[in-house]
Amino acid sequence: MKLMPIQSETRTAKLRQTLQQGTVVLPGAVNALTARAIERAGFTGLYLSGAVLANSLGGVPDIGLMTLTEACTHARQIARACSLPILMDADTGFIDSAEGVARTVLELYEAGVSAIHLEDQQFPKRCGHLGGKTLVPVDEFCAKISAARAAVTDPNFILLARTDARGVTNYDDAVARAHRYLAAGADGIFPEALQNREELTRFSRDVPTLLLANMTEFGQTPYLPVEEWTQLGYRIVIFPVTLQRIMMQAASNALEVLRREGSQQSILGQMQTRQELYDLLDYQP
Repeated sequence: MKLMPIQSETRTAKLRQTLQQGTVVLPGAVNALTARAIERAGFTGLYLSGAVLANSLGGVPDIGLMTLTEACTHARQIARACSLPILMDADTGFIDSAEGVARTVLELYEAGVSAIHLEDQQFPKRCGHLGGKTLVPVDEFCAKISAARAAVTDPNFILLARTDARGVTNYDDAVARAHRYLAAGADGIFPEALQNREELTRFSRDVPTLLLANMTEFGQTPYLPVEEWTQLGYRIVIFPVTLQRIMMQAASNALEVLRREGSQQSILGQMQTRQELYDLLDYQP
């Protein structure tokens, strides 16, 4: 068994180098064990979703209920379990001020996070693919971006600004906000909940920068393969909740079998074996 050193500077440099080589695909880890599985599968980085943090660790909806301390603990555990660069969802910053956001970014960096995205929703936030969201004023969010940029001196640390404007105001406002956020110090933009290929294509022309695509399930954005995202100009593609959804459906199915049959024997073939678990953990009893 081996735990990894945090080595934030090494991880950020690795992420920058990987981005220079092409589109980066980041599956969302649920916990440290799935982070190991993501690395074992050959991916070059992973994503930590705010929804997964809330759902899987807190057992609560994704409405801003988790704390910075919980987020840092989650990130640190995953950084200790694998050597991959980590892009983390920092929601609205956990502490609702420019100074608070600066602290958030620094603490996440020290926990092993290589990149974050901050969003321009009012607290309490909502899932980006739901209605009923509200936005903070542009100047207020730009102040948060500037503070976040100044907090980490590592030049390879990546700061992305997420805008939810498409689902609140309109497409043009999303573009205008994106340019303001870049001017404030963001390295790239996460345009949440764009709704069709035309909008995705237009946005990459209207905002020619490092762009993140959110390939979440059951949302507003169409399902596109990574190759098509690359053609459209998006260099980061996240699959934030895919593993959690697969795991929870499998768990629900297994619980139904246990309730109905009173035994797990009929589903042993669907399970990770003891030896497979030990292999993933690099554990030799």
